[in-house]
Amino acid sequence: MKRFFTIFTLLALIFIQSVSNAQETKSCTGINFDLGGDLYSRYVWRGTQFGGNAPSIQPYASMAVGNLELGFWGAYSLSGWNTGQELDLYLSYSFLDEMFSVAFTDYFFPDVLADYNYFDYAAPTTGHIFEGSLSFNGTEKIPFTFLAAINFFGADAAKIESDPTSPNFNTKTGLLYSSYFEAGYSKTIKSVDFSAFVGFTLTSPQEVDSNTGYIGETGFYGSKAGVVNTGISLSKEIEITEKYSLPISASVIANPDTKKMFFILGISF
Repeated sequence: MKRFFTIFTLLALIFIQSVSNAQETKSCTGINFDLGGDLYSRYVWRGTQFGGNAPSIQPYASMAVGNLELGFWGAYSLSGWNTGQELDLYLSYSFLDEMFSVAFTDYFFPDVLADYNYFDYAAPTTGHIFEGSLSFNGTEKIPFTFLAAINFFGADAAKIESDPTSPNFNTKTGLLYSSYFEAGYSKTIKSVDFSAFVGFTLTSPQEVDSNTGYIGETGFYGSKAGVVNTGISLSKEIEITEKYSLPISASVIANPDTKKMFFILGISF
């Protein structure tokens, strides 16, 4: 709990400072809106596939004032089943000429709960996961990126997988504080954008039911510390008309922890 309040306080201070800075620049930059979407052959995020073996459409909409941005992002599987659905709310702020960014993200997965209530933020029952993150976005002279993120509230919690008749069945016993770190490299080669990345997670503490001895869930990204997401991506714009080009990308992604591999095609609009 102490760690949660420390992280929450830090994010609150960052938000207050961000709003203050955004208000100072509002008269110069105004409010900018953006919306669009992506269509991917599969939804793979940080080395894990969501939504089964089906394409995923991923819309987004955002509003920005200066370096402060508020937005929604979603993912909806085209399989026809209630899987791979996601609705995220995020608030981010970039600084030092957009070299660094801090962000707060509220992840929500509707299909996790049979009859979900989006506005349920009660710790034992919520389907939300709060994440705080800090990223280095690279520069023209430094083509490297780095991301550090940690879950600090919500459904990222240990559950005791015991006998369904036990009062402790599926009981949330504590936050796991699942963490994710990713380093990347990017470069443009003859109009094709190339990027390589590797992501890893740290070990999360397991919970054990004192009555039955059943071991609870481990981290959100993996069962142990290690590399969970690595691969390369290529992207370019295909000219359709003189005024419109279609962004297209292809990614090869491997998860050494689960021994899974994916090849994904995506288009943006």
